[in-house]
Amino acid sequence: MADDKDRLGSKLHDVEKAREDQWARQRDEELVEKMRKRVSQTACPHCKQLLVAKTEAGVHMHACPQGHGAWVDEAALKSLLKERK
Repeated sequence: MADDKDRLGSKLHDVEKAREDQWARQRDEELVEKMRKRVSQTACPHCKQLLVAKTEAGVHMHACPQGHGAWVDEAALKSLLKERK
């Protein structure tokens, strides 16, 4: 009887953990989407025009339409630096 109780408690714990993981994953996705929207509404610090999303040489970036600069995420920057070596 005690063994059955322990197994049931373990299963309930596993279900609770799975629900928490699912909630965390959903929350992360919402936060990432919110950040993407914020970046897409970011303005160039020089001319104040909205940055435009573009891809060059396989690298996704947000760039000033007037050519004042481009912003890349950390993964893209690491990839560019690795290719340069």
